[in-house]
Amino acid sequence: MHIAIIGYGKQGQAAYEYWRQGNEITVCDQDEALQLPQGVRGQLGSAYLENLQQYDLIVRTPGVHPRDIVAANSPAILDKVTTVTNEFFRVCPTKNIIGITGTKGKGTTSTLIAKMLEADGKRVHLGGNIGTPPLELLHDDIKPDDWVVLELANFQLIDLKYSPHLAVCLMVTPEHLDWHGHNEDYFTAKSQLFRYQTPDDIAIYYAINEVSRRVVDSSSGLKIPYMAAPGAEAQDGAVVIDGQTICRTDELKLLGRHNWQNACAAVTAVWQVSSNVEAVRSVLTSFSGLPYRIELRREVAGVRYYNDSYAAAPPATIAAMEAVPGQKVMIIGGFERGLDLSDLADSLQQLNEQIRKVILVGASAQRTADQLTKHGFTNYVISEATQMSEIVGAAAGFAQSGDAVILSPGFASFDMFKNFEDRGQQFNKAVAAL
Repeated sequence: MHIAIIGYGKQGQAAYEYWRQGNEITVCDQDEALQLPQGVRGQLGSAYLENLQQYDLIVRTPGVHPRDIVAANSPAILDKVTTVTNEFFRVCPTKNIIGITGTKGKGTTSTLIAKMLEADGKRVHLGGNIGTPPLELLHDDIKPDDWVVLELANFQLIDLKYSPHLAVCLMVTPEHLDWHGHNEDYFTAKSQLFRYQTPDDIAIYYAINEVSRRVVDSSSGLKIPYMAAPGAEAQDGAVVIDGQTICRTDELKLLGRHNWQNACAAVTAVWQVSSNVEAVRSVLTSFSGLPYRIELRREVAGVRYYNDSYAAAPPATIAAMEAVPGQKVMIIGGFERGLDLSDLADSLQQLNEQIRKVILVGASAQRTADQLTKHGFTNYVISEATQMSEIVGAAAGFAQSGDAVILSPGFASFDMFKNFEDRGQQFNKAVAAL
């Protein structure tokens, strides 16, 4: 077959390794300077999506929206398009697949689920949008009785043609509108995770979030809420399910009330597989979180420095502010995507007594400042610094002993950094140099 791989990032490279034997591969990518493997043809530059009809199979990687492929060709072209996620579902040796989506908390919840299943004695493979691309998981020699846990973002879900046996929808709020164009396209992408479920499958959703409930409506499976019975709840200071107390909420190693939701989502999912209280409890009381998620990096002169670089939308920044106790200096800002800042401004105003200073950075700084002022919050400065060392130095200058400095941008990183990892690594380096 003659196969086109659209986009050559991590998942595009995984697609190449999977399909390269016995096929003719062409990589289509905007980057004219892209270095390709020997013998691989390239269709590079601004016309990378044109004339795709010549290929037998087209592999879309997550960053490319299907509508862009159609716009450069015709609607019929989608009949030839697949993704690494679709191919994984098609060939995966086990049907014991748990898929997790939502706006925030996917990585944490996916990791909790994987660790709980492992604590129960299961062989587990964790990947998707977190760490390992789906097709690379096949290198782990997946067995029919194994369990696969996939974190799945909207970019992967938008044209998904399969659903897992267990699917989880966390809280959903508007995000990635620069890619989707409007909320409904984003919400519809999330619902694809549930669309192909049968009555024998299970859909778990955040009971308090209206959009989460809407997303799982596309499922034909059993629908189970969490943060409400019969799923896991955080009530009376404890995580409880099916009448059994798993642990007290103050025993959770994950910081912040928002992580009670993630814990309850994970418990509800795992409970459909096993009701091993000790296995579940051991994870909840020991797992302290993933890198770049309200991660305590260091204490210097009595000031704690937290790395929450993964926070790319205002709700995540609000969660970080509420999670970290005491006075804090917040570093907020990044790539401007036009997201609604009303809730962020209101939260800053409500938490005003806990805010030592807000440092606004990046392309979003001026609009954020305007919105904060409009809502009555003026305890901010706009920084024109382009180096993380300067930004951290300014934050350290405002902080006092007992305070926390929190990098929780609430915006994507692309105006100043390669990605959230790059942003987080530069923060860590700057903090280490204090």
